[in-house]
Amino acid sequence: MPTAPAAKKRPSAKSKKREHAARIVALLKREYPAAECALVHDTPFQLLIATILSAQCTDERVNIVTGELFKKYKSPAALAAIPIAQLEKLIQSTGFFRNKAKNIHECCVKLVEEHNGQVPAELDALVNLPGVGRKTANVVLGTAFRIASGVVVDTHVTRLSQRLGLTRQEDAVKIERDLIGVLPEEEWIDFSHRLIWHGRRVCKARKPLCEQCVLKEICPKIGVNS
Repeated sequence: MPTAPAAKKRPSAKSKKREHAARIVALLKREYPAAECALVHDTPFQLLIATILSAQCTDERVNIVTGELFKKYKSPAALAAIPIAQLEKLIQSTGFFRNKAKNIHECCVKLVEEHNGQVPAELDALVNLPGVGRKTANVVLGTAFRIASGVVVDTHVTRLSQRLGLTRQEDAVKIERDLIGVLPEEEWIDFSHRLIWHGRRVCKARKPLCEQCVLKEICPKIGVNS
């Protein structure tokens, strides 16, 4: 009696999501081959300070402020030495300037006292600095050191990863966990840059330009009002 053919194993939901993520990665890589961090910087220290300043502020405004700031204060020691009131005035236009000035001052002091004025290239050490959370640490490690510690999750990455069906989460840490689960580690750093570029140029918050989108054939448009 002939043997019945083995039933084909259906792909799991996880493998389907990984395949979906792989298609997204490939299309974004082709569309934005040179995507990089929009915060202007020359050193890991400058990127760290710029990222702290970028909270609730546009990258364009941060770049204007840091353009002047880094001309005068090129090291943690130099920035830690100025009075906080003066630092507040220098960064006032980035918003929440009192809290940012306090964090930057304390961060610079800690860099000088505990890290010889150098930005550490370890996640645990970075998140122990004042004003530095996981997102900022991932930005610095990925962009300045090319260390894939995780996926940077900002408002653009949150919005697009939800629209694309890569996550249902609202919390940044949980979104990052979902993205890490479907993306190869070698794509973690550049994927967030490309998703941010795409969010600014095409997949906008209020009115996404779906007809111009390189992902239109595979995007489920979750939460998009057609």
